[in-house]
Amino acid sequence: MAEGNREKVTQKVLEIAERAGEREGIEVVDVELLGGGRNRVLRVFIDKPQGVTHADCELISDQLSAVLDVEDVIPGEGYRLEVSSPGVERKLSKPREFERFTGQKVKVVLRQPVDNQRTWTGTLKAFEQGVVTLEPAPGKNIRFPLEQVEKANLKFEW
Repeated sequence: MAEGNREKVTQKVLEIAERAGEREGIEVVDVELLGGGRNRVLRVFIDKPQGVTHADCELISDQLSAVLDVEDVIPGEGYRLEVSSPGVERKLSKPREFERFTGQKVKVVLRQPVDNQRTWTGTLKAFEQGVVTLEPAPGKNIRFPLEQVEKANLKFEW
């Protein structure tokens, strides 16, 4: 499957999953289509403020399966659908996720270095007007636009 096609498919799945989850207060965090041929896996990550239950995953899986089959969204041979929570070290990509997780510890990889460094770990202090403020050490803040973020995720502390 061509990369452009894969993006179209994941975007369509995202739209369908968001409609399914909206009524239940479930947010769709991410959609991935991995593998090829008969070994394709469609992964849908969901979340909600009070945490995701097995019943939430089952609900989205059932609703999504029905629509995907009827609309024949995923061309070609079969695939396996997996619906789960994003986990404790979930990926952050949308502005509302940076707002929601202010105060949490995060790891960020930037497209361009800030202070000669591309990878930073620290407390997410603020997200305002598209700018992320990160505190990598007490009293030291760095700021960068969200567009500079190549990859970001929560950091779970044991």
